[in-house]
Amino acid sequence: MEILNTVDLSRIQFALTAMYHFLFVPLTIGMSLILAIMETIYVIRGNILYRDMTQFWGKLFAINFAMGVATGIIMEFQFGTNWSYFSNYVGDIFGAPLAIEGLMAFFLESTFIGLFLFGWKKLGKLQHLFVTWMVTLGSNFSALWIIIANSWMQNPISYNFNHNAMRMEMLDISKVIFNPYAQVKFLHTVSSGYCTAAIFILSISSYLLVKKKCVNFAKNSFSVSAIFGFFAIIFAIFLGDESGFEINKLQKSKLSAIEAEWKTEKPPSSLKVFAIPNQKEQKNYYSIEIPKLLGIIATRSTKEKILGIQDIIENNKVKIRKGIVAYKILKKIKEKQKISEFEEKRFTNLKKYLGYALLLKKYTKNIEQAKDTDIEMAANDTIPNVLPLFFSFRIMVLCGFYMLFLFTFCLAICIKRKIENAKFLQKVCIFSLPIPWIASESGWFVSEYGRQPWIIFEILPTFLGISNVKKYEVLTTLVLFSLLYFISFFAVLYVVCKIIKNSPKFFEKNKKI
Repeated sequence: MEILNTVDLSRIQFALTAMYHFLFVPLTIGMSLILAIMETIYVIRGNILYRDMTQFWGKLFAINFAMGVATGIIMEFQFGTNWSYFSNYVGDIFGAPLAIEGLMAFFLESTFIGLFLFGWKKLGKLQHLFVTWMVTLGSNFSALWIIIANSWMQNPISYNFNHNAMRMEMLDISKVIFNPYAQVKFLHTVSSGYCTAAIFILSISSYLLVKKKCVNFAKNSFSVSAIFGFFAIIFAIFLGDESGFEINKLQKSKLSAIEAEWKTEKPPSSLKVFAIPNQKEQKNYYSIEIPKLLGIIATRSTKEKILGIQDIIENNKVKIRKGIVAYKILKKIKEKQKISEFEEKRFTNLKKYLGYALLLKKYTKNIEQAKDTDIEMAANDTIPNVLPLFFSFRIMVLCGFYMLFLFTFCLAICIKRKIENAKFLQKVCIFSLPIPWIASESGWFVSEYGRQPWIIFEILPTFLGISNVKKYEVLTTLVLFSLLYFISFFAVLYVVCKIIKNSPKFFEKNKKI
């Protein structure tokens, strides 16, 4: 048996591109708003230092923006190169938000970023401030439309299956835009981006304070990022809680996998702080639990049950059998056989389960004659791998509360006006630089990996979404992309470090101007 097939390699390649892309996206989203706040302070107060702060952090923002664009283009191309069946099957719906993002948000942001960088001497104060806020608006709008597209993959709504074209068609774009999953996920994602930018500025400012470089600039940047980050992390934690509530309503298998909830407990369920899940035995080792907390968080009640994995598997067996019935009728329709009125009504009622029947293609060529063992294996596949999800979620939560404590201490130091004297806290801030990225990457892993085995939840299995490409072709591009990302990452790191190292020269030059 081969260790990695074409589907696995295509998934790894897309995951690599997406997670590398997301190194730059949250920082871009967060820094755009912080820059707008800094420049607003400059315009209101007339303090030149805040103009210099906007220009300095704007240079670092521009580098990350450029990398975000480059990696984003590569990621979108992969829908056509590696995931063409997925693109054909749901492109009418999935492609619409991406097209709007390009026309409405990306062009807005990319146009105004040029004016932001090169318009300081050519535009008035208020004109340039308007430009900066447009960059902020574009960054956040861009995130909104991409998350709307992604959220439809998580919670597909307002669609119709066209059995003649074998494609999904959109019914109402307003419902797709106001998808409840999208609204919560967007706010949680952007607030996480704000935290990332705040930690980024906080860490670099602390480094400058430790090195006693540009002290006045560093103190003010430290203060702005500490205040901004404190409110951002509270918002992010609150919306993370809301995300859990939405997941329980829409993706019960994901929630049960995140919490290693094997059996349906008497409500309210306990929250597992730590455990070592064993999916084969469907049990947890060394479990440490807080009674009733999970039920209250995930259901907002003390009476509603959280379905265990065992019950979800049994429910999904029923859905697979219903999907087989729908598949049989669909086959008749495709072969232009006459179907009865009863079969037509039955197909209308059961076609939502077609995706479950398609899971059987992994185990049998003839879905209509699937055996009980095939159905059991397909039902087991509807539960993602529990162990990585369980720990990734807890890493994200741990990082979130770490940032809450860090921003709280930093804010307290700012209020007391003792930033320069807080040497230990400054060093902690420097070493805390990776924390928001660890949290963001863990969060996206939970979101995307937790959707498996679906590329479109309950509609299209991941293994059916790939292009007709050979294994060596995917492997070749995977290696090339890995080399490209490795080189570009260290190139960006070098440029960013050089800008920070030369910060005294930057401010000396601005003084002369």
